[in-house]
Amino acid sequence: MLTLQFIPFSEISGLSPERRLKRILDAVKEDKIVVLEGKLAKEEETELIKATMESINGRFKGIEISVVSSDRKQEGVFRKLQRGLVEALSGARQGMTIIGPATIIREIRKDPDKVQLLTVEGSRNGRAGLKKKRRK
Repeated sequence: MLTLQFIPFSEISGLSPERRLKRILDAVKEDKIVVLEGKLAKEEETELIKATMESINGRFKGIEISVVSSDRKQEGVFRKLQRGLVEALSGARQGMTIIGPATIIREIRKDPDKVQLLTVEGSRNGRAGLKKKRRK
């Protein structure tokens, strides 16, 4: 079964960066795909990848991560300033982050109209495609 866990930014905004990353990584280690409202700061994303690399073992193979945000290139100058001011005052980070275990997510594709989350078929704890051999 595929489990998506939505985490609103307001739920983790008051946490320290370490607690925030631990909460996300703990959910991913439980084979959940985390859909995080907002984006992680670049430093947080770097620390998440570092913590992931330190956690890799026989059962946990790593993460796939993708950030989805609006295309700001098409916005006017006033709209960019307005959005920047709102983000600075509220601390919110516009967009969405998808983080999941590498044993389940094969690839995350983005284009302007949709996000495609490609999973490993028959994945169950990273044993996709494995069959038992019959003994004669």
